[in-house]
Amino acid sequence: MTALSSLTDRLNGALKRVPVLPLYAVALIPGVWAFWQALNGTIGADPVRALEHALGLYALQFMIATLAVTPLRERLGVNLLRFRRMLGLTAFYYALAHLGAWMAFDRNFHWMAIVADLTKRPYIIVGMIALLLMVPLAATSFDRAIRALGAARWRNLHRLGYLAALAMALHYLWLVKSWTGEPLTYAFIVIALVGYRFLPKGRKGRGARSSAALGKPARQGTLGA
Repeated sequence: MTALSSLTDRLNGALKRVPVLPLYAVALIPGVWAFWQALNGTIGADPVRALEHALGLYALQFMIATLAVTPLRERLGVNLLRFRRMLGLTAFYYALAHLGAWMAFDRNFHWMAIVADLTKRPYIIVGMIALLLMVPLAATSFDRAIRALGAARWRNLHRLGYLAALAMALHYLWLVKSWTGEPLTYAFIVIALVGYRFLPKGRKGRGARSSAALGKPARQGTLGA
């Protein structure tokens, strides 16, 4: 056993002891803190825009973390499958909060203005498409839905997560209107993770071989687990 294998096994052993349920609350702490800062005017010169940006960025970051679970397992042997549902649902919750902040604080629930933006502003349209793609994934992210749909159909449905991630990255790029380091970095990461999905199936890493040896098929879903 190599030093890396030993380290990975110890890490996976430690991860097995981490309870998943409390992490749902922990993952929402950054969003609650951003909201608190916005209320107190300490988040930036434009609190509304800063809050919207923070919530949207958290959604993108958690979506990236969700998509990274499979490559980490297959290439490095780090098994985060237990946490994928939590990561994906948290991405969805932050996307909903991002939309809610925009509707409540930016548009003050002025429905005519909201509808106008949803039909005339491309970056908002793309962002809404990303959220709509996430809805069926979040709705079917539970074990009962997997049994009802069947594993094959469930996996096919959850491939929408890759399209949602691409739409989120495009929404971010379009929103900031600048090809600077941060949005380009997120876009590159998303494209790399989506591209990994289309690598030949035979090119598996240590983690995938270990799972196969144990007779444990890995699901390829995104928001589910």
